[in-house]
Amino acid sequence: MKTMRIAAAIAVASGLAFLATPGAQAQQKDSLTIGLTLEPPHLDPTAGAAAAIDEIVYANLFEGLTRIDDNGAVQPQLAESWDVSGDGLVYTFTLQDGVKFHDGTNFDADDVVFSLDRARADGSVNAQKQLFAAIDTVEAVDARTARITLSRPEGALLFNLGWGDAVMVARESAATNKVAPIGTGPFKFDRWVRGSQIRLVATDDTRAIRKVTFRFVPDPSAQIAALKAGDIDAVSNLQAPEAVIALQADPNFEVAIGSTEGETILAMNNSRAPLNDIRVRQAIAHAIDRQAIIDGAMFGFGTPIGTHFAPHHPAYVDLIATYPHDPARARALLADAGQSDLKLTLKLPPPTYARRGGEIVAAQLKEAGITVEIIPVEWAQWLEQVFRGTDYDLTIVSHTEPVDIGIYARDTYYFNYDSPSLKALMARLNNTSDQAARNRILGQAQRTITSDSVSAYMFQLAKLGVWRKGLKGMWRNAPVQATDVTGVRWE
Repeated sequence: MKTMRIAAAIAVASGLAFLATPGAQAQQKDSLTIGLTLEPPHLDPTAGAAAAIDEIVYANLFEGLTRIDDNGAVQPQLAESWDVSGDGLVYTFTLQDGVKFHDGTNFDADDVVFSLDRARADGSVNAQKQLFAAIDTVEAVDARTARITLSRPEGALLFNLGWGDAVMVARESAATNKVAPIGTGPFKFDRWVRGSQIRLVATDDTRAIRKVTFRFVPDPSAQIAALKAGDIDAVSNLQAPEAVIALQADPNFEVAIGSTEGETILAMNNSRAPLNDIRVRQAIAHAIDRQAIIDGAMFGFGTPIGTHFAPHHPAYVDLIATYPHDPARARALLADAGQSDLKLTLKLPPPTYARRGGEIVAAQLKEAGITVEIIPVEWAQWLEQVFRGTDYDLTIVSHTEPVDIGIYARDTYYFNYDSPSLKALMARLNNTSDQAARNRILGQAQRTITSDSVSAYMFQLAKLGVWRKGLKGMWRNAPVQATDVTGVRWE
């Protein structure tokens, strides 16, 4: 089968080579069209979990006190500087002067108070509300000075404030940001053609790129065709890994193979029988062959993982050997659990890694004695049924939030996993500022969720970026969910 897949990849690559169109449309040097796989449900990053929101608005339209750069480092943004008290409990931010929202209203410390109080309020719909759990008070000292006082040390506060969920919004426009977003970024919202595209335009006439169009191209082959035809200039995360060889050989394009924070997992509903039996979950973990999934679904692009953590992070623990591919061991565990004829459902959202990977996973589970019914769902259905409703047995999804192992300690997360020991570890982490100590705690957390086989951990998603030659400044890696075009230009 592997030989057949490789042969198919070569055939596809050879065919794609003939699609090159040297006479593709001449590019306007002040405009850019980017192809995205998914259309966001709305455009408010403080009110939704979908990565597709941040892919468009992060840093481009909305800004935070800090930001995460393409290397994963914290940088100043709306806060030009900050001071931290000796006990680590008080952060005083000096804000940039003269910043305005896109509707012309001024950005000041009162907006910081409003944004953070709104995000952490009891009724908040912020998908990452836990980022603000350590905040006790937010105060406006004066127009350009905001003070955050913590109830406990939070070593990751500056990083947390760089997430898309922590961007600054205005009281006057927050309620309508889903459809008419108003931020402080270098690009402002222009229009949204549902099912087709979203367009942003520069707020500054001197910017190299004046207009950015995000076009929704969910089909992988259509992404390639649109690139070749000159209809789009770039795809920040290509969904056709089988096309990489041909694109690398095409002088019209640049291909960048980078890393992401995307842990791609076979998630299990830990509270639903028989998945509430650890032996069944362990059997599923032994049934999957990570490398076969990477080769078959992603044409070799991906890094095997044994836990919910990025291999490039210094705190990563290699736990792949905990559950080696062993169908016989899987069958023995199922027999011990009294599951001789197990049938499960597998709900698959649209991305390539899920739809293609799901077919391979289903075949691997069948070899171990588990019959799987595949149920394709759209993202809106996945969010409603799986993420919010937890109405599922198995699903495949890539978690692209950085250092997000804390999701396993939440009381109402879709895994339905409840571990007092993990919650205690996360509480210790929140109270620890020393990075070496934090890394040790993160290692313990990884071992805990892997030993409990909460999910079957498959691979770290690679970032396959492709863009037209002459386009500079596109991110090669994805430390956050973003298609940051603030530094992009044509040469």
